[in-house]
Amino acid sequence: MKHEFEMTDLGLLRHFLGLEIKQTSKGIFLSQEKYTSDLLEKFGMKNCNKVETPMNSSEKLQLEDETSLANSKYFRSLVGGLMYLIHTRPDLLFAVSMVSRFMHKPTKQHLGAAKRILRYIKGTSNYGIWYSQTTNIKLFGFCDSDWAGSLDDRKVHLVFFLHLDLEQ
Repeated sequence: MKHEFEMTDLGLLRHFLGLEIKQTSKGIFLSQEKYTSDLLEKFGMKNCNKVETPMNSSEKLQLEDETSLANSKYFRSLVGGLMYLIHTRPDLLFAVSMVSRFMHKPTKQHLGAAKRILRYIKGTSNYGIWYSQTTNIKLFGFCDSDWAGSLDDRKVHLVFFLHLDLEQ
């Protein structure tokens, strides 16, 4: 292509739209460490304490709780930032989807749940997705429901999981 078009070879791709790409002969690793750091800085959580899980398993979020309303612009900005982070962090998907249900009327409890996700990513900022070459892929699907776990509408929310079993 260099003979046909005027171009410059800049080498291997390292950054693209906030994604950090590390390429080796064994595979490709995608992460968003810089974006994570910037997100923590933006929301004043750079020096927060780390937590082991993105959600408190015993906490049930609902539309009307006993806490006052939070700043909705701040909350939407935070959740939007977390949504961009799930491109390389599927471990955050469930927690972010739970707090995103309250974008139209967030309370202090919803904001606390979103900030807990920030506290989780503080300790896991080096996580990402590893793509490697394989010849034998098995795809498994699982489904789980929370049996009317939504305290607001008592609807069943289904969660689907896909699992790739990569045999080398």
